[in-house]
Amino acid sequence: MRIGLLLMVLMMAFAACRSTKQITTVIAKKDSAVVVVNPAESDSAKTVRATLDKIRGKKISFTTFSSKVKVEYSDDQNRRFDFNAFVRMKKDSAIWISIIAALNIEAFRVMITPDSIVIMDKINRTIQRKPLFYLQEITKVPFDYNTLEDLIVGNPVYLDKTIIAYADQGEKLSMSTIGQAFKHYLTVSKTDLNLLFSKLDDVDITRSRTANLAYGEYIAAGPWMFAGTRDISLSEKTKLDIKLDFKQVEFEKPMGFPFSIPKNFKVIN
Repeated sequence: MRIGLLLMVLMMAFAACRSTKQITTVIAKKDSAVVVVNPAESDSAKTVRATLDKIRGKKISFTTFSSKVKVEYSDDQNRRFDFNAFVRMKKDSAIWISIIAALNIEAFRVMITPDSIVIMDKINRTIQRKPLFYLQEITKVPFDYNTLEDLIVGNPVYLDKTIIAYADQGEKLSMSTIGQAFKHYLTVSKTDLNLLFSKLDDVDITRSRTANLAYGEYIAAGPWMFAGTRDISLSEKTKLDIKLDFKQVEFEKPMGFPFSIPKNFKVIN
């Protein structure tokens, strides 16, 4: 599998998809009691904004994070890949990824910092250095380093201030926001505001990108509730599905980020 694809899987790239739908239409199909939010300071608008503030308040804040991730990949060209990855992060500093191939052999080691990415291909004995913008190129998604951290730990992303619709669905709450890049439809549990579903549509209908993400199997990890499973569906000209199963999740533990480069590795562009 190409390293670009591996990184796209692990970074949960919100790239792709079929025709864009109006998010208010998606909500309306799920529940008829939709509140269309306008700029007026109505009680409904205040309630919706307060709920969004509470969702933001549940954001996982960490210094260090580590986990083992089982990855299952499939696409509409009948390609299937299963592999394990180990992920370590130090907030605002480094994201370290070790990708394990067949026979428990480490195939890739990746180091991402706020301004660069270094890819060590241990099978072909090569080193590739890229600016962080490289991830935007291979995933076709605008994000920065902090957004990348949020994607990995399961924090909601692209929660823009402009809310266009809101729906109370009994045990769930759904709302729609719109920003420069995406229309975002998200669903949370009413009792604990844990993220359950996130749908992103490109605001540029000529791009026709959509991503669907389902979050489940929440576990206690330190003071946080962490989504242990993620089901991701991406499609544009092609469609792919990714399942992520997080194990051995730890926050605030001392950890190293080993990344010594052997002298006989070849540097490639």
